[in-house]
Amino acid sequence: MISWMLAIIILITLTIWWQRTRINRLYYAITLFNPKNIVENFSNMQRVFNTTALPTHDATDFSYKKQVLTQHYEYKQTKNLSVAEFLIRTNTTALLVYKDDALVSEQYYLGTKATDRRISWSMAKSYLSGLFGIALGEGHINSIDQLVTDYVPSLSDSGYAGVSIKQVLQMSSGVKFNEDYAEFGSDINRFGRSIALGGSFDDFAASLVNERVAGTYMHYVSIDTHVLGMVLRAATGKTYLEYFDEKLWSKLGSESNAYYLTDDSGEPMVLGGLNMMSRDYLRLGVTYLNNGVINGEQIIPAQWIKDSITPDASHLMPGERDNSDHIFGYGYQWWVPENSDKEFFAWGIYGQFIYVNQKHNVVIVKNSANTKFMDNDLNDPIETIELFRAISKNLA
Repeated sequence: MISWMLAIIILITLTIWWQRTRINRLYYAITLFNPKNIVENFSNMQRVFNTTALPTHDATDFSYKKQVLTQHYEYKQTKNLSVAEFLIRTNTTALLVYKDDALVSEQYYLGTKATDRRISWSMAKSYLSGLFGIALGEGHINSIDQLVTDYVPSLSDSGYAGVSIKQVLQMSSGVKFNEDYAEFGSDINRFGRSIALGGSFDDFAASLVNERVAGTYMHYVSIDTHVLGMVLRAATGKTYLEYFDEKLWSKLGSESNAYYLTDDSGEPMVLGGLNMMSRDYLRLGVTYLNNGVINGEQIIPAQWIKDSITPDASHLMPGERDNSDHIFGYGYQWWVPENSDKEFFAWGIYGQFIYVNQKHNVVIVKNSANTKFMDNDLNDPIETIELFRAISKNLA
């Protein structure tokens, strides 16, 4: 009996040793958002998760014309709210403001540095959107009205059967998905644990089922973006990273290398696994500010950018509506605020923003490690947009 127990103990010990990397990743995934560690974790995602690097491409240096930002903003008819207090309350780690071809303010907080490569979370979706527009412009994709399964037949038995590329771009796939980060058993947290345990992103996408008629309801499904990545791979005949580096990353330029989180097969987490310096996030915003032009080259088609930031159906319009989970409007992986005046933004959980204001010629990048990002009483995203508007108007 003792020998059997000893054998079982040895077997368990060997299993733990053999799977130690995955167990360590799982523990890291579960404790990733611990308030004591979240700031450091968000700048060091490569420590535990699989990653693949993107090389540095020489970037044109930003001009610096330092300006003092407004110290106050208005929200819900309350005036003279403190910008400094808001930045502290939302655990801001970086705030960069660009105006009229120059960086006018650059601040880092909570012990972080300019050289930190910060996790994008869902801001990465807006990078994929730009890349998708390039692929469409090059003729790799005939029309976004085509079905996803025209390019990815492996999804024919999933919730993506009969769904168009455009419907996926607009988060209107009809696929059933729970994106509640506070619920341990939600689909998005199940996805996170799948990453830690070495699961395949493609297999996860294929496991999802339909819930609603596609194109009728705006329901945020992060896996929709992974499906778009699958379409890009099939359409271009290249890996996502090859096409991303060649057509977008190398054109934007960078001050440092970047990296994506990946699954065990090396497939990048295109829905939110991009990590780079805050200045390099700013470069995407500047490109969209200039309608797809950087360094005199049209790298993203101007019409695609216009379409990407233009909600074109009732369930996508900004404001309260019954057929959406959000008050913000939605285009092609870009958000549009209510009462927008040439404004749009990329948005990631825990307070990541690339905000573009074409009227005032301003781009703002805000990185954060805000553990209260789901508490609207303490962190209404509309308040963040009002802060950005105040900064933009003051600079104007």
